[in-house]
Amino acid sequence: MATVELRFSAQPEHVRTARLVAAAVARRAGVDEAVLDEVRLAVGEACSRAVGLHRGNGIAAPVRVVLIEEEKSFSIEVGDEVPSTGGAASADSGAPDAPAVGGADPSLDASADGEDEMGLAVISGLVDDVEVTSGEYGGVIRMTWPTASATALP
Repeated sequence: MATVELRFSAQPEHVRTARLVAAAVARRAGVDEAVLDEVRLAVGEACSRAVGLHRGNGIAAPVRVVLIEEEKSFSIEVGDEVPSTGGAASADSGAPDAPAVGGADPSLDASADGEDEMGLAVISGLVDDVEVTSGEYGGVIRMTWPTASATALP
């Protein structure tokens, strides 16, 4: 299992770099070429969301991106360090009143919540296997794609 970890300051201009690195590592891991645009878009959404959470909550810690190559899959975890205000939620849980993922401050205006939900909806539309969790030390969006070795015939 090969792992690449990228950390960057919560500045919007660094999101593009994270997208490029994710696409390059995904290509090397064997993710289908036809899916690489989806990888770039999903990572861009997840990183933009993390940057927004950090900036909106005054967190100076870097955004964390972990790229994991496994035998039959490739995963990307985008983590923020914004503490949750109420447990964990999953993007595919379907729970309309699930707590804010990543622990966004509920005192922030409603448009920020709407943007957060829209970003998660976009990610869920781009990635079949996505898991969103949050806790006292921050949130993580884990996205997984099959690699060529997973789809190769025996």
